Amino acid sequence: MADLDVLVVGQIARDLVLLVDEVPEAGGSAPVRERRELLGGKGANQAVAATQLGARAGLLGVVGDDEVGERLLAGARADGIDVETVVRRPGTRTGLIVDLLDADGRWRYLEDLPEATLLTPADVAGAAGALRAARAVLVQLQQPGAAALAAVRTARSADRLVVLDGAPSDPDDADELLAGADVWRADAREVALLTGDAPRDAAAGLAAGRALRRRGPALVAVEVPGEGNAFVWPDDEVFVPLSVTPTVDDTGAGDAFVAALAVGLLDGEPAERAARYAVAAAGATVGHPGGRPALTRAAVAEQLARIPAR
Repeated sequence: MADLDVLVVGQIARDLVLLVDEVPEAGGSAPVRERRELLGGKGANQAVAATQLGARAGLLGVVGDDEVGERLLAGARADGIDVETVVRRPGTRTGLIVDLLDADGRWRYLEDLPEATLLTPADVAGAAGALRAARAVLVQLQQPGAAALAAVRTARSADRLVVLDGAPSDPDDADELLAGADVWRADAREVALLTGDAPRDAAAGLAAGRALRRRGPALVAVEVPGEGNAFVWPDDEVFVPLSVTPTVDDTGAGDAFVAALAVGLLDGEPAERAARYAVAAAGATVGHPGGRPALTRAAVAEQLARIPAR
C-alpha cells in the first residue's frame, strides 16, 4: 500500500439513485426520470471526495464476496482509491442504498446493509499498519462503536489526525471517542443526540460547538440546518453561512464537507480557511443527484466566491 494522506473508515455500498417527479401513493406507480448506479456509502463517498481534492485516499470498509462487491472495488480503483484494506466478507451480500429523489429534492432512503457489511474490531486490527501510516484517519460513526473506537485508538497511537463524522452508535462510547478526536463534525440531529438539543441558529450552533469542544476535539463543526455551519477551535470561532446554490440532492454534502475539511487541514490551511473550504465543497455537491461528490478546483472556487466574508 502506498503512503496515504487519508484513510476513510466507513460504509461501502452500491448506490442506486432514482429520480421521479413525485413518489406514488401506495398501489400506484411512477416513471423513473433518471437512474444512476454508483459506488456509494458514506465511507466511499468521503474517499472519492478526498481523491478529487488531490489527496491520496484509501478505504477501510466491508463488501461481500459477490459480483457487486467486485464491481464496486473496480470502480474505486478507477477513482484512484486504494482498496487494499477493504474486507471481502465471505457469504455476505454487498450493501445497497436506494436514494428515491423527487422533483422538489426530497429524498427517501431504502437501505439493505447486512450486519456483516459493518466493520468489526478484528477488521480494524487487520488494517492497523495502514491506520498508523495514513496522515489522517476519517472515522464514520455509523459503524459499530467497538470498531470505531479501535480505529481511533490505533490512529491516535501513531499521532495521526483523527476526524470523526457523526454521532456514536453507542452513547457510552462518546466520551472516549471525542477525547481521541482532533476534529469532530456532526449534523443537527447528531448534535441533539449528544447535547439534547438541535441548534436552530448561528448562536446556538456556536454554543453547541463550544460545549462539544470541551469534551476533547480541537476543532468542532456543527450544522445549523438551512443556515450554515458553526466552527469552534481553541483560538477562535466562526459561523460560515451556506453558499447560495440551487439544491438537487443534499445527500452527499456532508461527505464532501468532511473530506474537504480534512484535506484543508492536512494542507496546512488555518482553521477558518479550512472551514470555508469544507462549506464550499458541500455546496459544490448538492447540484446533482446522488451522494457521490463531483469536486473540481474550479467548482470549489466558485462556491467559495459565493460565501459571504466574515
